[in-house]
Amino acid sequence: MAEGSVVSPHGTSASPRVAWHSAPYPVVVANPAGSVVELNTAAAELFPGAAPGSDLGESLPAWLTEAHRRLTSGNAGQEPTPELRGAVGERTYEAHPTRGERGVVVWWLVDDTDRRVAQDALDTERRRTEFLARASNVLLSSLNVERCMEATAGLAAQHLADASVVIAPAVGHRLPISCSGPDGNVEHRMIDADPEAVPGLSEALQGFPPVPSRWIDPVAVPSWALPEGFRGSVGSVVVTPLPGHGVPAGALILLRRSNGTVFSDSEELFARLFAARVGAALSAARLYAEQASITQTLMRDLLPPRLHQVHGVEFAGGYRASEQSEQVGGDFYDVHPGESVDDETLVVLGDVCGKGLEAAVLTGKIRNTLQALAPMVSDHHRLLNLLNRALLSSHHTRFATLILASVVRSGTGVKLRLTSAGHLPPLIVRADGRVEEVVTRGTLVGALPEVETNTVEAELAPSETCLLYTDGIPEARGGPLGDDMFGESRVQTALAECAGMPAEAVVERIHMLASQWVGDGDRDDMALVAITAPRSAHLSAVNGHTRGRYTA
Repeated sequence: MAEGSVVSPHGTSASPRVAWHSAPYPVVVANPAGSVVELNTAAAELFPGAAPGSDLGESLPAWLTEAHRRLTSGNAGQEPTPELRGAVGERTYEAHPTRGERGVVVWWLVDDTDRRVAQDALDTERRRTEFLARASNVLLSSLNVERCMEATAGLAAQHLADASVVIAPAVGHRLPISCSGPDGNVEHRMIDADPEAVPGLSEALQGFPPVPSRWIDPVAVPSWALPEGFRGSVGSVVVTPLPGHGVPAGALILLRRSNGTVFSDSEELFARLFAARVGAALSAARLYAEQASITQTLMRDLLPPRLHQVHGVEFAGGYRASEQSEQVGGDFYDVHPGESVDDETLVVLGDVCGKGLEAAVLTGKIRNTLQALAPMVSDHHRLLNLLNRALLSSHHTRFATLILASVVRSGTGVKLRLTSAGHLPPLIVRADGRVEEVVTRGTLVGALPEVETNTVEAELAPSETCLLYTDGIPEARGGPLGDDMFGESRVQTALAECAGMPAEAVVERIHMLASQWVGDGDRDDMALVAITAPRSAHLSAVNGHTRGRYTA
């Protein structure tokens, strides 16, 4: 390179006069001693204090001075020259050094402010996108409204503001709110407050577009909207609605201290994007809560009732759905007490064709119909045929088997009238451990125009039990080989071991043995009802040998 030539950042060389006057970049030439040798017009305008002979440290930015010092030090040639970038006033420049003769360094400065602004904007958008994705995962991980509000407050205070307040629609005259301050603690509470006290809040709760933060006087923010731990005065406020699925999900308040930066237009827009995701999550949580409440209300009528002693007779029931995750299925039972001790109590145990929720729906229909027909307890045949007509006239295509028992106390014992509609025959365990099958047969309901029935009478002496059960118990498959049925004989053997037990103990015992037989295998719905004549004060008169009887 010729003496006195200048090398541009693009690697070309030119005479000093042409280079300095034509270069579009600020150029500073400095010697190893740290003094300015020359600079062009653009550099003189950028660094007014710089002149030939001036010290770099007094006229150039510290980052450029330090870079020149490192480059001209003794071991500089052993290290690659790093990419240099720094600020000069409000703009940023890339510095490209070129070595000249006798250790002189030519510094070409290229304005990269626009590139930096674009890069910063890109980085900001990338961070915001990552935050929105992470926030969506957190918000949608819970379908609980209160936890969703608390998660929102925590995320907003951590990433968007110094403090945040999430406000749900009013419950009566009270506002549910979740607050989070600079310490990260989140609190949820109900307050008596007027939304009109916060500018734009009442409108946000109604779903109207937010007002710009510059229109909100920070001094007007009431104390209830400031989380615990928020110190100092409020300097900037954003109030934005939380849009839901057709119905406003609430509002979000973001707060910054007076010694911090105010919310920019870009930050307000981003807060609305965040609020949209929060609103969707809150709406989903609220919808789930409503559906869960409706399901719980409906389920209350589908779940089997808890049985107890009625008019001097012990009743106990047990139910287990085919799937552990389900509470209802196709098996059911009910007890409809008579009006007085002398009136018969109607016991119903049934099995609807199929499993799961669809079978449970028909179960509910049958139970409601039977409850309405309970006053006809004295005529099983007519009761079953009226139920049959109701099922045939409905849209359901399923059928059911039933066993009816009319129960009344008679002295120290209990009288029964039993009618089967396609169901398994009841079993009676006597006081001495004998098990008898009550032979009653009939056709199922919901399939044929007419139900054929055969009612059988039976009596229970004190401590004797009549067991009604569904086919899920004898047909339970398991055992040592995993595919053997529990079978009728095992049911009768287990019942014989329950002689003299209370009704509840009989149910628990049979249920336990059948479940143990199945183990972890698949099973059908299981339901059973025990009807027991309580022990009397004159057991010696019975002496364990009183023979029950049943007659057709």
